[in-house]
Amino acid sequence: MLLTITTTHTPATDLGHLLRKNPARVHEFTLNCGRAYVFYPEATPGRCTAALLVEVDPVGLVRNRRGPSGEGGALGQYVNDRPYAASSFLSVAIADIFSSALSGKSKERPDLVETPLPLHATISALPCRGGEEFLRKLFEPLGYAVSAKRLPLDANFPVWGESAYHRVDLEARLSLQKFLSHLYVLVPVLDNDKHYWVGDAEIEKLLRHGEGWLSSHPEREVITRRYLKHQRSLVDNALAQLVSDTETDPDDAAEAHALEEEAIERSISLNEQRLGTVVAALKANGAARVLDLGCGEGRLLQTLLKEKQFTEIVGMDVSHRALEIAHDRLHYDRLPPVQKERIRLLHGSLIYRDQRLAGFDAAAVVEVIEHLDAARLAAFERVLFECARPKSIVITTPNREYNVKWETLPAGKFRHRDHRFEWTRTEFQAWANGVAARFGYNFRFLPVGPEDLTVGSPTQMGIFERK
Repeated sequence: MLLTITTTHTPATDLGHLLRKNPARVHEFTLNCGRAYVFYPEATPGRCTAALLVEVDPVGLVRNRRGPSGEGGALGQYVNDRPYAASSFLSVAIADIFSSALSGKSKERPDLVETPLPLHATISALPCRGGEEFLRKLFEPLGYAVSAKRLPLDANFPVWGESAYHRVDLEARLSLQKFLSHLYVLVPVLDNDKHYWVGDAEIEKLLRHGEGWLSSHPEREVITRRYLKHQRSLVDNALAQLVSDTETDPDDAAEAHALEEEAIERSISLNEQRLGTVVAALKANGAARVLDLGCGEGRLLQTLLKEKQFTEIVGMDVSHRALEIAHDRLHYDRLPPVQKERIRLLHGSLIYRDQRLAGFDAAAVVEVIEHLDAARLAAFERVLFECARPKSIVITTPNREYNVKWETLPAGKFRHRDHRFEWTRTEFQAWANGVAARFGYNFRFLPVGPEDLTVGSPTQMGIFERK
């Protein structure tokens, strides 16, 4: 099995220092499963690639076992996919050979340990038990761009069809430690198997390598279940530790978000101006079927329902409580049948591909993106601009420059404690232009609310129109 990791960080040969493997020579290692080699197909200041080749000896594995499963066992113990398909053998090799990088240590480049680097991994044959869709569900919420090519059973006999294996390319800007941790955990999850006994020690490994990302992953439960080989007691124990009492409840966060921002913005009736501007943009684009993503308590939905132009309105939010409030605000149970047919409420996440979002004329994302961290923002981009792909998209977000106009807002603070960022006008437009270019949209910028000559307007809006 072959894994390559490439970076274009300058100087790219710093990758050798982080992995503690000199690019100038081939490194050979003895593993319990066979042999492993680390070498560098390219190592220049502009681009460096480290390759990990693991040669599994299936015959040696069976002969080294004790008991009836040893020598003379079933044919399947000798003839299998372990020598070439990425599996828990690859995870063990990563832990043994790249132990310093996996634990976030570097003597030569300690300043780079936590630095996000442009990284690209290629796995030559990765079992995807669950298909490409499951592969994307695992990696895209972590900020990866995923490319997968399904491999044939035999290239010489195409009539045999395709296999369960994919050549996979993963690209992200992350620290090397996080990058390796994701591979360590998720490769055996995709394989849905492990080559060794899984006991209590595996819980500690899962929690250690999943620290900082697993507890909030939308596929947390299935990752835990597969990693621990579906052993109920181990899975329950691990999930109990992942879901701590201090974990943020999306319902509580949504409620606090609404109260805090409303208190700050009430003096200039900003929310009413924002909703009016969004509705005007949707009407101007001729939209009839509209999504309100991150709909919260349904204020925009209520406004959309008053406009006859919108024949189908769908609101989606991650908070059950917010959806219940939206249901009451719309007086849904008392709506006339014709009105009730126009509107639906969905529970779902904006970082998770959802076929229910496809085929709409327009999508509104009002004061939502600032609640997503960098890794999830990248997944959101794919979900909305590539997968749902409506004809037009309207996005609003706070303008950080305007915060100085509010005396009640401490200097340097965001409008809400759950905001992961608040962009300046330049930062928002740079992001928006990049997204538009990548996914085939045109972009234009509009200010929302009272505009100051120096700091601009309190809210900034981007309108994306599909080319």
